Amino acid sequence: MEWKQEEYLITDDSSKIEIEKVYKLLNNTYWGVRRPLDVVTKMIEHSLCFSIFHNSKLIGFGRVVTDYTVFSWVADIVIEPEYRKQGLGKWFMSCIKEHPLLRTTQMVLQTRDAHEYYKKYGFTKNEALMSTAVDGL
Repeated sequence: MEWKQEEYLITDDSSKIEIEKVYKLLNNTYWGVRRPLDVVTKMIEHSLCFSIFHNSKLIGFGRVVTDYTVFSWVADIVIEPEYRKQGLGKWFMSCIKEHPLLRTTQMVLQTRDAHEYYKKYGFTKNEALMSTAVDGL
């Protein structure tokens, strides 16, 4: 799918993903800084990915790991710093939440610092969620 807004484009077309650029975007986050390029490549291959372009320049990325039926894990939402505070993140999350393959699934995510932001999209804290540590990353 594609969504257009002036000179911006959001797409779930994985053929348009620039893996090196996504790697660099994630490398500048607290959660993705330790991921080597081969890990980023594998996670892209196994996710429904969303990219934001300004004209033809990739400026944002996010992905969803899902069974397309009941569960979706939203991950790695990132936008280039110079494009933040312009409403692109709101539009990006709206496209993900309303995607026809995802909108009927329960969505979860993990964040250290954006709780208030994600509350706007219906996310709430859940004391039942547990996770394991990851070796090597």
